[in-house]
Amino acid sequence: MRRPQRARLGVTLMELIVAMSLLGLLAVGILMALRIGLSAMEKSSSRMSLNRRIAGVHRIIDNQVAGIIPALAACGPANGMKAIVFQGEPTMMRLVSSYSLAEAARGYPRLVEYLVVPGENAEGVRLVVNELYYNGPSTFQSSCLGMAPLPNGGLQIQLAPPQLSPNTFILADQLARCRFSYQREVPGSTRREWVPVWREKELPYAIRFDMAPLRPDPSRAQFRTLTLPVRVNRNPFLPYEDYEPPPKQ
Repeated sequence: MRRPQRARLGVTLMELIVAMSLLGLLAVGILMALRIGLSAMEKSSSRMSLNRRIAGVHRIIDNQVAGIIPALAACGPANGMKAIVFQGEPTMMRLVSSYSLAEAARGYPRLVEYLVVPGENAEGVRLVVNELYYNGPSTFQSSCLGMAPLPNGGLQIQLAPPQLSPNTFILADQLARCRFSYQREVPGSTRREWVPVWREKELPYAIRFDMAPLRPDPSRAQFRTLTLPVRVNRNPFLPYEDYEPPPKQ
């Protein structure tokens, strides 16, 4: 009698093909999941970076306006008369501030020049800023064009137009608009109004940066309008009075 033959152990070719196909599909699924996750992480990181940059620009503008110094200067033929160092136009503004981009609030005072210029490829506008060291009234000897009389009395310093340089810093880009306006008190009343050009002998009550994005996107932070009060002594010709505590009872 012949012995029964044992069945040979192994897999068929069809089973091997099916196993390899399933393994390939599993690898493709894992790679697709990793790709989607990395893409979402990159987009989130880019959006957060942009949001932090916009918040940082708003904070810089806020700090520079909050650090306004009512500095006086004299130049031109009326060298004996002084005027406050502040110029306000719809697309240009000059002020002296204790806050700078390089040294924050720990450095020397700077003459800050805001300027609105056309954007790249003539698309929208951008807000740029120059910062120059303020060394007292002699800072403006080279750029001073003289003094101009103001409607309500006093003088206003006239400086040469600001120029772009390699040190010019771009604060905000891809803006649909960027305009400056200034709050003053209506003559003869206690009501206040906004004007596009500053022609007063003292600092404004508040400064407004009217900004709007070129391509609005509600899903991320946007440059917005900032209304910032001026909290220092607006009239530098009036000295501060010493505070005397009331007598003890």
